[in-house]
Order: sequence, then structure tokens, then C-alpha cells
Amino acid sequence: MIPVKGYAGQKVAVLGLGRSGLATARALAAGGAEALLWDDSPEARAKAEAEGFTCTDLTRQAAFDGVAALITSPGIPHLYPNPNKVIARALEAGVPVDNDIGLFFRSFATPEWDNFETTPRVVCITGSNGKSTTTALIHHILQVAGRPTQMAGNIGRGVLDIDAAEDGEVVVLELSSYQTDLARSLTPDIAVFTNLSPDHLDRHAGMGGYFAAKRRLFAEGGPDRAIVGVDEVEGRFLANQLSEGPQDDRVIRISSGSKLEGFGWSVFARKGFLAEWRRGKQVASIDLREVAGLPGAHNHQNACAAYAACRSLGIAPRLIEGALQSFAGLPHRSQIVGEKAGVRFINDSKATNVDSAAKALQAFGKIRWIAGGMGKDGGIAALQPFLGSVVKAYLIGHSARDFALQLGDTPHEICETMERAVARATAEAQAGEVVLLAPAAASFDQYPNFEKRGDDFAAQVKALL
Repeated sequence: MIPVKGYAGQKVAVLGLGRSGLATARALAAGGAEALLWDDSPEARAKAEAEGFTCTDLTRQAAFDGVAALITSPGIPHLYPNPNKVIARALEAGVPVDNDIGLFFRSFATPEWDNFETTPRVVCITGSNGKSTTTALIHHILQVAGRPTQMAGNIGRGVLDIDAAEDGEVVVLELSSYQTDLARSLTPDIAVFTNLSPDHLDRHAGMGGYFAAKRRLFAEGGPDRAIVGVDEVEGRFLANQLSEGPQDDRVIRISSGSKLEGFGWSVFARKGFLAEWRRGKQVASIDLREVAGLPGAHNHQNACAAYAACRSLGIAPRLIEGALQSFAGLPHRSQIVGEKAGVRFINDSKATNVDSAAKALQAFGKIRWIAGGMGKDGGIAALQPFLGSVVKAYLIGHSARDFALQLGDTPHEICETMERAVARATAEAQAGEVVLLAPAAASFDQYPNFEKRGDDFAAQVKALL
């Protein structure tokens, strides 16, 4: 646990009592603060009270009298489309609003660090797609290299729930736009921006607000090293804003597909090969084509980001290469869940939007594609250029019929349920084909989250195989 500093003897309100909210309450109490907890869910409040915490109705008129700060969970809107009523009351009362990420950065360093040989460091990863894989890959490489490391944030443990740092430790944090948007303190040593595509636009009032939330990690945080994906104009703009010129190697530009030779430091992947360039010369190369845990160009971009972060930490290219080979990948992200008679079954349930589904469709050939769920604005119309490898689509969930209208000449079948979709795709699949779950939609019509959807796919595959 990271005890929160700066609030000893003061009242601090906590809104939202999920994983991060309860971890925040514990860390505040460990730092000597009085935590006043609230959640609209009676079950969540009961769970908190069972731990000995006090629940206080923060919707009351005088709820913020004498309160030093409000700490809110990332899923609760604080500005768009409308502020939560509790947050709105805090804003009216002038009470500072923060989140657990802000508390972490103000509390992580301790006087014990003065006795360390190597100061602990924090690597933060944000972006639209690939954050989790990049975070887990950096953590894996550090483990293989024998470096003490912890992984937290939007993946694994809550940031305040991790252990106090030891000598030379590297903490790797995945941060969503919800987390970077509100944190009052952001001071990573290394910050990574993977890519940007439309997502969460209602929460950020459009693409500009979404990018601005991501950009805060760099503009507010001032990292010693910035690793920026430049395959979109926003990434190129961000790299330009952060550097003093193309030879400024404090910014490492990364790409999947573009050759980046004219910069002080760059890492890019082309035709399955990762290359590191420094000051106009190639200094390392890795063949990614046979790395089973990182299939497709999108994962090659993740490999570039992780490679750049670990090189910034002083890890040798050959050691990184070995660690890439042993990386098993993450559940629900291009995860192989079965293989029989030359047919592979791939679970990419995390592909909840068009951009991530497009990347999955480009990663494999001869695809039996399972898609559908709670479709987002525009449906799957933007996927037309990527349907050439789709042998047939099997559509499930609320948007199945809407998706069918957008598939053009691509053969398809409306299956509605995962069980039927897997059964039909398995029955029709031929050797050399891939049965791919890449929904291009949210899961909430049939499942509580994308993990449960992916688990169901894997269970159906296991039952048939």
C-alpha cells in the first residue's frame, strides 16, 4: 500500500467504491486522513462499512463542509456529458477534485529513497489501443531482465494498492483517458503514447477533448523521456510539441509501417522487423514475425513502444528480443484459445471499437469472423476496407442485423448468440483458417464486460474441441 501524503488529520471524501475507491480509502486511512465514503450502490456501501469505513451521503447540501478534497473513481463523469451530482457539488463548494492517480504521484516517493543506489522510476502508458499489451510487455521484459517491477493502474492492481518501492524498482502503469484527465499530479519518468482513434467521445465532448486528456500525461507530467506513436496526426503533433527538433532524443518516435530514419531516436516495425535507429544509424533489429504472443501490425507497434521504454531504462536489445519471444500475450487480446485440424481460434474480445477490430482483421488471413454486441456510432461501416480476408461473418448480439446491412458482399450469418456463432464457424472452418472473435462493439447487451464475453467464446471453443 502507498499511504497518501498531505491529508493527515483532514477529512477526504471518496466517491465510488469499486476496486480503486476502496484502495484509495485504505491508503488515505494509512496516511492519517479521515475518509468519508459514498457510492450510489447500497451493496458497495455495505462492503465498505464491513471494512470499518464510514459512509457519508455526499449528495447532502452540507456534505462538503470541512472536507479537504474529493477523490473520485475514473468511471464517474466529472465534466462531460454532465458532471456527477456529487462532483458538481464539490466544484460549487471549491473543494479540489482528484483521483487515485493524482494521489499516487504525490505520495509514491519516500525519505527511504535517499538510501537507494538507484531511484525508483515510473513508466506510464496511455493511448486508444494497445495500452494493456504494451504495459504487460514492458513489465514482462523487466521481469526477464531481473529488474524489480510492479504493474498497476488500468490493469492489475490499483495504483495505491501496490507495495512501497524498493531500490531500483520500475512501476509500470496503464492509464486511461479517464485517469489522465483529472489527476492533479502527473510526474512519470517515462511516458508512452501508443496511438489515437475515436473512443469515449461523449465523456470528452469530442475528439479534441479526448486527445487533450491523453496529452496531459506529457504536458503536465514533463517526463524525462517521451515515447510517441506517430502513425496518426495527433501523435506527430504531440512529438513535435515535446521536442526541440528532429534530433532531440528525449522524444522517441515509434511507428508500425513507416520508416523513421531522420530523427535522434526512433523505433519502427516494417514487414515484420523491428528496427532501432539513433542519429541516422540503425543500431538494432528484431524479427517479430514468429513472436506468437504479438501477431499483427498493431502488436508490432506495441512491441516498438515496449522496446523503446525498456531501452530508455538501459536494457540491452538482445535481452529484450528474448523476452519478446517468451511473452504469452494477454487474455482477450489476439489470444489463441484453441487449435484443431489446422484451424486456430483467436479471442480478441477487447476489440470493442472499429479501430481495434480493423487491426485484428489485418493480423490474420482467411478469417471466420465473429462480431457484434452493443454497436457504437457508425457501426462497422468503416471496416469495409479490411473485409478482404473475411471468409464469412457470424453476427451476434444487439447490433447483429445492423452490422449485416453494412457488410456489403461479405458472406454472413446472423447467429445472435455466442454458442451458435462458434458452432457454425467451427463447422464451416477449413484448415488454414482462423475463427476470430473481434466484436467491434461493446459487450453490455449480453455480458457485463468484454472479459466475460471472451471467456464465453473460449468456453464454447473448448466444449467443441
